[in-house]
Amino acid sequence: MKKIALFALIGIVLMGCQKANVNENQNVNMEQDLIINCMRTRVSVRAFTGEKISEEQIQTLLQCAMAAPSAMNHQPWAFIVVTEDSILEQLGQEFPYSRCDQKPACAIIPCGDLTKAIQGSEDFWINDVSAATENILLAAHAMGLGAVWTGLHPNMERATAAQQLLGLPEYIIPLCIVPVGVPAEQPEIKDKWNTDNIHYNRW
Repeated sequence: MKKIALFALIGIVLMGCQKANVNENQNVNMEQDLIINCMRTRVSVRAFTGEKISEEQIQTLLQCAMAAPSAMNHQPWAFIVVTEDSILEQLGQEFPYSRCDQKPACAIIPCGDLTKAIQGSEDFWINDVSAATENILLAAHAMGLGAVWTGLHPNMERATAAQQLLGLPEYIIPLCIVPVGVPAEQPEIKDKWNTDNIHYNRW
């Protein structure tokens, strides 16, 4: 009887482990599907309701930005967060394409910090800050917000104007302006899959 009870107990434990593994695999698959769906369905949003978002939401966007990879882990980035309506209006007037005049809750300006750049390969900051910017766009979409990447660098006239407007030192180079807010539009999702762009092993 003791042996039977022991085998029964082992069977119950094994069944429990199998169920736990199934649940764990299901959770992993769900998380994977959510992440992939977020990437596939992200769209550029250029009109907003004017509704404010919380400081916690802004911090989440910035945490995701700083989770991006960077060359040699130098993290050569800085982020200007504009929440004041008057400054958003100035950005919208100076850079009409930035959509900062379309009532975003805020604008995030990802910048390169040249004091943190790799000596001899300074321009790698562009790759690093671009990766951080993409994380902001994906995080905003995942949070039900809208955002759009609007360029400054390498157009030095635009970048210099943004430096002056925002009071940036010379070693802080603004890459782009990302207005973020509650969407006032629902742009159509674009299928950008194109096998002509794919080459295996060699061109």
